Amino acid sequence: MTRASTPKSRQPNGGSSIFQGKDDRWHGYVTVGVTDDGNPDRRHVSRKTRPEVTKVVRELERQRDKGTVRKVGQSWTLEMWLTHWVENIAASHVSENTIDGYRVAVNHHLIPGLGAHRLEKLQPEHLERFYKKMQESGSAAGTAHQVHRTVRTALNEAVRRTHLTVNPATIAKAPRLEEEEVEPYTVEEVQCLLAEAAKHRNTARWVIALALGLRRGEVLGMQWDDVDFELGVIRVRRGRPRPRYQHGCGDCCGRKPGFCPQKINTRRETKNAKSRASQRPIGAPNELLQLLRQHREEQARERARARDLWTEKGYVFTSPTGEPLNPNTDYHKWKELLKAAGLRDAGLRDARHTAATVLLILGVSDAVVDAIMGWEPGKSARRYQHLTSRVLKDTAAKVGGLLWGTDQTVGNAAPEAGRSPVPAELVVHVARLGERRVPFLHREHADEVVARWSEDWPDHPVEVEEWDRWSWEHQGPDGASAIRDGIPERTVVFHARTMFLPGGERGALGFPEQWSVPAWDFETDRYTDRASAWRTARRPGAGQEVEAQVRGTDKKAVETAFAEVCAKAVDRARNPGKYGDADEW
Repeated sequence: MTRASTPKSRQPNGGSSIFQGKDDRWHGYVTVGVTDDGNPDRRHVSRKTRPEVTKVVRELERQRDKGTVRKVGQSWTLEMWLTHWVENIAASHVSENTIDGYRVAVNHHLIPGLGAHRLEKLQPEHLERFYKKMQESGSAAGTAHQVHRTVRTALNEAVRRTHLTVNPATIAKAPRLEEEEVEPYTVEEVQCLLAEAAKHRNTARWVIALALGLRRGEVLGMQWDDVDFELGVIRVRRGRPRPRYQHGCGDCCGRKPGFCPQKINTRRETKNAKSRASQRPIGAPNELLQLLRQHREEQARERARARDLWTEKGYVFTSPTGEPLNPNTDYHKWKELLKAAGLRDAGLRDARHTAATVLLILGVSDAVVDAIMGWEPGKSARRYQHLTSRVLKDTAAKVGGLLWGTDQTVGNAAPEAGRSPVPAELVVHVARLGERRVPFLHREHADEVVARWSEDWPDHPVEVEEWDRWSWEHQGPDGASAIRDGIPERTVVFHARTMFLPGGERGALGFPEQWSVPAWDFETDRYTDRASAWRTARRPGAGQEVEAQVRGTDKKAVETAFAEVCAKAVDRARNPGKYGDADEW
């Protein structure tokens, strides 16, 4: 007796099918889309058992529904994909320095270490073991981290083109990279470097690095058109990349391309600054501008001496024949300068961080420092900062005052040996009124205040002191830093003040509740030009008394406001949870 055969049910168009073939294996077909010619893209899988093939079919259906099915075509190895990516995709879309880093990571590390893996078979664990092996073989953590970033970028492109469904490099743990601590030079070390730089050719090149923090390429790519002597501004527009050479002798000299007697530079001399933040104006101190003027005169003498050998390209810093300086040679000159000055060895990046530290020491705001250094603003708000000419000039004056030996002592003491006297624009004229000091930009204002105050307070000492700007802003009494460019009119400000205990009862202050003082007495934190202004404030400590204050230029308005603020202060004293700790004026 024979077993009756059951007919195979037909699946709807585009549906998946699973069946056992004549070879006793189970087969599955899944339609995942259409091919380039418009026919259905139907994928076939085969396994020994029905559960195995069902699992694979369901996975293909899941990938189809998510749109992550790998494209049919060439079966890539990691070596094949990385070579194609770095030469045919990345090379035309990234900078020269970036592609150089990619090529080193691909050709010297990834292909020798992982290149035989099929692209779709590469696992995060393969990458993690490879990073560990790199470091055990002597590669720095930074090198392993660069390799990780490169393979992650390359495989992201493979995923985008559906050669991969998942990027294993985004799952793999990157090598731990400890941020290198950069130690800025001290001001004293900077001054030693400036003194040594004055003995060498292209002195201003090193001064710019130490005073303004420009990158090496930004300084070497600077042209005279970028220096505005009238406005006192240097505009950073371009950089000078490291040269890359090829043989000009047909590779017959037996040397590396960079040492070939007929070497040919395959890179352009300059490139535009890499980001909008890098293209920036910077205020130059007057001392630096004067140094650049002297440098321009010396360059003119070199041009005359070189005659027909001179190649005019407009660069600020050149070889004796007018060619732009080589960044590699510049690096060695910097090392020689450090050695001659007797200072610790460091890279030019330390000089750049020194300039940033100097700006922060001087109290320049973070936004201005970011703009001067060419750094992107904070990630939370990527707004580019536009520096006004006032900010540029003020910052330039501060940098010049600090690095060119501004005297930091009070009074008219003579400057230390080897240090420049304080430039006139950096002097602060301080009116000393008894125990209080009030700073002015102009001497005549300080003299006028001293004269007026002497009339009202003849028994108190008054005089005008000369401070340098840095000393006043960093060592002035009570942290005072604001410098006045004028004085207020001689008006009278009326005050009213009292205090209430927690239950609302008026407390004793020990001084008159109402009084008046000339506005030009310069207690700026307590005076106003408004008719009246008031506030209540809860005093700290166990007593928790509430103080009521009013001030203004109109006596009647002050008296009216005083009644109102007292009522509020009583309510605040009786209801401590109802108000904040302080109200602003």
